[in-house]
Amino acid sequence: MTVERVGVFGGTFDPPHNGHLVVAAGVRQALALDRVLVVVAGEPWQKVATGPVTPALDRLEMVSALLDGVEGVEPSDIEVRRPGPSFTADTLASLRAPDRVLFLVLGFDAAAALPTWERVDEVRELAVPVLVDRPGIEAPPLPGGWAWERVDVPRLDISSTDLRRRLRSGLPVEGLMPPGVISCVGDRGLYSEAT
Repeated sequence: MTVERVGVFGGTFDPPHNGHLVVAAGVRQALALDRVLVVVAGEPWQKVATGPVTPALDRLEMVSALLDGVEGVEPSDIEVRRPGPSFTADTLASLRAPDRVLFLVLGFDAAAALPTWERVDEVRELAVPVLVDRPGIEAPPLPGGWAWERVDVPRLDISSTDLRRRLRSGLPVEGLMPPGVISCVGDRGLYSEAT
């Protein structure tokens, strides 16, 4: 039986940017994954409590534009289609198959926050956690009892928070986001001062 190796890289992606692309493609290559699913959170329960989040379909469209033409990295609407809060345990359970190994791709912040996740023990059983290391950044303490894979990716100093600020202020974002994502933002009227 052939076993498919699938990366699961979830997030709010509000908006997605070149740093996300580098992580997805870098992990795929480093771990010889068959594909990486970039899973757009439908209702990111930890984010909606702290402020407004761009509608899920808009974020999914931007992720699709980000990944256009990137081999082996695919947008996933699995959480957008599922009503209610987006929990990683549910996503991994629905992706699990006897002929598939799942690799959960995490940055430092997400990895350090694992103890706060819903049903984190299920997450541990369903996927191999992959910590994305960035040169020059010290990893925070990680939860004990986890068998981590680690992948080094280039450090790009880009954040979605900063991109939202730049877009609202009319500052340039070229080089930080692919042209397709920038076009999508403009076409949908996202991140303007009025939104």
